[in-house]
Amino acid sequence: MLRYILKRIGYMLVTLWIIITITFMLIHAVPGDPLASMARKLPDQIKANFYAKYGLDQPIMVQYGRFMKRLVLHGDAGESLNYAGRSVTETIFKYAPTSARLGVQALVVGVSVGIILGVIAAFNRNTWVDYLVMFIAIIGIAVPSFVLAAVLQYTFTVKYQLLPTTGWKTFKHTILPTIAMCFGSIATYARYMRTSVLDVVGQDYILTAKAKGVSKIALVWKHVLRNALMPAITMLGPQIAGLFGGTFVIESIFAIPGIGFNFVEAINNRDYTMILGETIFLATLYIVSLLIVDILYCVVDPRIRLNGESR
Repeated sequence: MLRYILKRIGYMLVTLWIIITITFMLIHAVPGDPLASMARKLPDQIKANFYAKYGLDQPIMVQYGRFMKRLVLHGDAGESLNYAGRSVTETIFKYAPTSARLGVQALVVGVSVGIILGVIAAFNRNTWVDYLVMFIAIIGIAVPSFVLAAVLQYTFTVKYQLLPTTGWKTFKHTILPTIAMCFGSIATYARYMRTSVLDVVGQDYILTAKAKGVSKIALVWKHVLRNALMPAITMLGPQIAGLFGGTFVIESIFAIPGIGFNFVEAINNRDYTMILGETIFLATLYIVSLLIVDILYCVVDPRIRLNGESR
């Protein structure tokens, strides 16, 4: 296990280096530069000083080398080009907890409710319960999150005035964004779990367990659920990073000061260092989540060995 994890960490570092390099080159390949509009009315000497301060007057490979050296040796992604004195690393650690809280809430609710609905639908196949769950799943996939967010805002804040419209202060402020974000996850997990459970209940060992008189609850908990969870775990890794960084629209609609909102602002302002820093952060999160998913495979199904050895 330890050998496998160390090997995967090595792959992770290589993958991260490739992502950083490609992102850096793509950003700098876009015509123009972020200081062009801000320094347009300044005297030439002051403008040159700004370019020299951020290293934008150097060849791109020199800028890349300096960036990588500072990142590797000091863990420093630089300073924001749009907000003087604002560290990229400090900005990420300032906004990330807000997005993390929202993402974790949406992930927990989405996965839990989705798995439960999928199991219920599978054990009530071709009944009204099954049709209702599948209807919810179709609605959850077909309706974009920003449409659902607008409907929730109108219903619960304008019409009935039960919850706050925007902001990020108390638990009440998190309810509507969480529902808007988790609805798609509920639909996805419900569909996959229904299909997976239907496949598992047809296996010989399930029939054997039934013949031995295993109770329905024990059958579901010990035999069906554990084997049917594999597809759900496979989707968990990308969803962790997706919910963390994919909150751009939801954070904008509910005025939540998270990393997604900040990322969009950095892209609009062409803030090179901020875009790079947040891309590295989200890429690292995604890669680490995939490693966690691989380890979870062994926990859920002991037949799987990470080093490839058969049991």
